[in-house]
Amino acid sequence: MKFSIQILLYFSITFICIAGCQNTNNSPDPKLLNIELIRGDIILCSGSSLGVVSFSLGCRNSTRDTFNLAVSLLHSFEYDEAEKAFAKVIDKDPECAMAYWGVAMCNFHALWRPPTIQNLTKGSQAIDIARSIKNKSEKETEYVEAIAAFYTDWNKLDHETRIKKFEQAMEDIYTKYPDDNEAAIFYALALNSAADLSDKTYKNRRKAGLILEHLFPDQPNHPGIAHYIIHSYDYPELAEMALPAAKLYASIAPASSHAQHMPSHIFTRLGLWEESIQSNLNATSSAQCYAEQVGMDGHWDEEIHGIDYLMYAYLQTAQISEAKKLLEYLRSIKRISPMGLKAAYPSAAIPARFYLETRQWEKAAKIEMTLQDFPISEFPWPNAIVHFSRTLGKVHMGDLPGSKIELKALTRCHDYLEQAENDYMANQVLIMVKAADAWINYSENKHDQALALMRSSTDLEMKTDKQSLTPGEVLPAQELLGDLLSELKRPKEALHAYELNLQIRPNRFNSIYGAALAAKNIGDDEKAKMYFESLIKMTSVSDRDRPEINEAQKYISQI
Repeated sequence: MKFSIQILLYFSITFICIAGCQNTNNSPDPKLLNIELIRGDIILCSGSSLGVVSFSLGCRNSTRDTFNLAVSLLHSFEYDEAEKAFAKVIDKDPECAMAYWGVAMCNFHALWRPPTIQNLTKGSQAIDIARSIKNKSEKETEYVEAIAAFYTDWNKLDHETRIKKFEQAMEDIYTKYPDDNEAAIFYALALNSAADLSDKTYKNRRKAGLILEHLFPDQPNHPGIAHYIIHSYDYPELAEMALPAAKLYASIAPASSHAQHMPSHIFTRLGLWEESIQSNLNATSSAQCYAEQVGMDGHWDEEIHGIDYLMYAYLQTAQISEAKKLLEYLRSIKRISPMGLKAAYPSAAIPARFYLETRQWEKAAKIEMTLQDFPISEFPWPNAIVHFSRTLGKVHMGDLPGSKIELKALTRCHDYLEQAENDYMANQVLIMVKAADAWINYSENKHDQALALMRSSTDLEMKTDKQSLTPGEVLPAQELLGDLLSELKRPKEALHAYELNLQIRPNRFNSIYGAALAAKNIGDDEKAKMYFESLIKMTSVSDRDRPEINEAQKYISQI
């Protein structure tokens, strides 16, 4: 009898243990496992290093290196390759909730173009799977819920509202876990993502930068820290603070095309043109390699983005032959992938920059897009750049009727963006509308109206800042104000306008030349000499195709 009771007790305990294990099954809900992940070999084109990251929550030890590789790729915005790495973790450890968190982060595209419906759907699916895994730690749950705050009700709430919800959730994690460096780094990313582009105090940017600068000495090889410092300080007033990170980021993560390019954001802000050129030569070469390796349909948008920065730098250093090569190369490109704003903007801006900055008005008036299947009507801001170029080109060629037709088309781009409540882009286009209208009024001898419009354009430009999408405006309003004042024979005021522009956009060729001429015209030979010498020094590697350089040399030789 005693033996029977022992046997019964043994089987009862065994049954309870089995039942308990079944009730705590940590596997994701099989009904949710229909997510289509990007899979395959991870493709790197500029080396193998992506920096040093140590961040593995709740995953098997055997997958930790792959998980950290995925996070390294994520920090350098190599989203497709990061998703491949997270997929490898999921295949080996389907109970790792943080791997699904990683997939959701890959489809978030912080600081880039807003995610597509496909991205939002996949990210939401990843969150559902992560939530279905029962035995997550409290911290894992909080990370999952933080990115879930962005995806929840994505078809009801606007992009900015959801980003702010993500920011708040990451702040909670950052505050709760002060020793979690990755929480601090992702919170800094969230601060930058939620920053108001019209906030000239840079509240979010400064806060993010301080968090990251505190971490940088102890983690000098972390890709996210260097990368997000650059984004935090990518503004004229702050750019100098990012220079140490800009000089290091490409060497921290040389395997990332984006890491090769990002330092040029700061180099451009500071007018360090040769550094920007080298950065983007490396980045575009890496992007070309990547597109070829993955069998991309057309050129990668990361390459076109880098070419825009290259064009900007070549024009400031008067390397016109190199700039022409870029323009011809762009014309040979028929497809860009993905075809979003990151591709559309430079496709319009690159030729506009070339013709407007080199004063080739006839060609500016006839600018055309050469891409196949390019839905320019879907991109009002790039479309506006085309009409802005044509307006200035026609007005300088004396074609006032043609310039007014283009101005109407430019205005329609603004009206569309305004009706769509895209305030930032609408303002960027309005700056162009006012500037173009100013030059039309000047050509009609309505000088007071012209100057009022140009000052209004400049005032609006001073209240907003450029997106990281672009190295700068195709022609800054402040510089155009200097040009208009020069045409009106008001050199003292023109000099002031050029110098204001150079404070925000240092070492711009046309502003330095304009300032030199204005100083010369008011009899300030010392300042004229300084600006002409700056122009000569800045264009030491130029091919001398710009007559302004010869004029500068002649002036220096005569004083």
